[in-house]
Amino acid sequence: MKFEKKSLKFLEKYLNTSSPTGYEHEGQKIWMDYIRPYVDKVEVDHYGTCYGIINPDAEFRVVIEAHADEISWYVNYITDDGLIYVIRNGGSDQTIAPSKVVHIHGEKGIIKGVFGWPAIHTRTDQNEPTPKIENIFIDCGATTKQEVEDMGIYVGCMITYPDEFFEMNGRYFVCRALDNRIGGFMIAEVARLLKENKKTIPFGLYITNSVQEEVGLYGADMIADTIKPNIAIVTDVTHDTTTPMIEKKKEGDQKCGAGPVVFFAPSVHHTIRELIIQTAKSKNIPFQRAAASRATGTDTDAFAHSNGGVPSALISLPLRYMHTTVEMVSKEDVGNVIKLIYETLLEIKPEMKLKYH
Repeated sequence: MKFEKKSLKFLEKYLNTSSPTGYEHEGQKIWMDYIRPYVDKVEVDHYGTCYGIINPDAEFRVVIEAHADEISWYVNYITDDGLIYVIRNGGSDQTIAPSKVVHIHGEKGIIKGVFGWPAIHTRTDQNEPTPKIENIFIDCGATTKQEVEDMGIYVGCMITYPDEFFEMNGRYFVCRALDNRIGGFMIAEVARLLKENKKTIPFGLYITNSVQEEVGLYGADMIADTIKPNIAIVTDVTHDTTTPMIEKKKEGDQKCGAGPVVFFAPSVHHTIRELIIQTAKSKNIPFQRAAASRATGTDTDAFAHSNGGVPSALISLPLRYMHTTVEMVSKEDVGNVIKLIYETLLEIKPEMKLKYH
C-alpha cells in the first residue's frame, strides 16, 4: 500500500506530539482534525477518548479502535540539590533511561532535562549498578529544589521523551510511541478510504481512539459503555519475536513484514475472528496467528467484557523494541492492517449470526 503524502504528514505530526497517559489531549486534537472530513460526527468523552462516527443514527454499531496514550514518567520527588526522581506512568522501562534527554512538562512550559548516570570510569571498582526506579534521576541543570520549582517543575509534572519520527531503509517507520498511535493512524486511514472510495456501510461505524490503555484499559472500558457496540475490532501492537533475547516458545513467532497478526484468546469472538481470517484469505492479505492464554492485554478485553459481552477481535501490528524510544514497524504491515480492517468492514452485515454455536 502506498501512503498518501497527507497521510504521512499527519502521521509524523501525530507521532511527534506528546500524548502521555492522562494528558492525551494535544495528540487527540491532531487526530480529530484529520478524521473530521471523513466522518459524519466527532465526539469526545469526559476523559479524552475521541471517536468519529459514520452513520450515527444506525442501530447496529461497529467499533474499530486503537489507543492514543504513550508511556511516560511523573515527577515524584525533588531533592534539596535539585535532582528529580520519578515514578512510572504506564510501563516505562527504567533500563533505557540513563543518558536519555527528556521533556519535563512544567507549569511554565517544557523544560529539558537528562537522565543522569555515573560515568563508566567511576564504576570499575564496584558492582555494576543496574538502573532501577529507586536510582534513576533527572538533572535539569538546577542546584536547589527552589530553582527547580522556579522553573515551573513540581511533583506530578509529566515527563516524556522527545525522540521523533523517521523512516528507516525505506522499509520501517521508527519512533517512540508507535505503541499505539500507529493504531490511531491506521483506523483513521480506514475512515479516509471509506470516504474517498465512496463505500456505503449498513451500520454505524465508530472510529475510536481511546485513552489510558497503558495503565489498565480504562479509556476503552469507559467508551464501550457509552457506545454500546454490537461488534468491536481492536488494533494494537505485538512483539516481533525474531529480534535477539526473545523466547519464541513463550512469546510466539511473529515478525515484521509478514503481515497483520490475528489473535486467538478467550476474549476474541470466534465469528469475528473467522470473518477476519476469511477476508484476509479472499483478498490475499498476508497474516500471522498468535495466541494469548488468558487476556490479550489490549483494549480487546475491555470491549469484550463490557455490556454483557461484545463480540470482539484483535488485529495486531508486529513491532520491534516495544516501550523504547526506537519502536519499529514495517510500512508494508501498516498498509496491510489498514487493508484488512477496511475489507473486513465491507463484509459485516447487521443480520450476521454472532452467537456461539
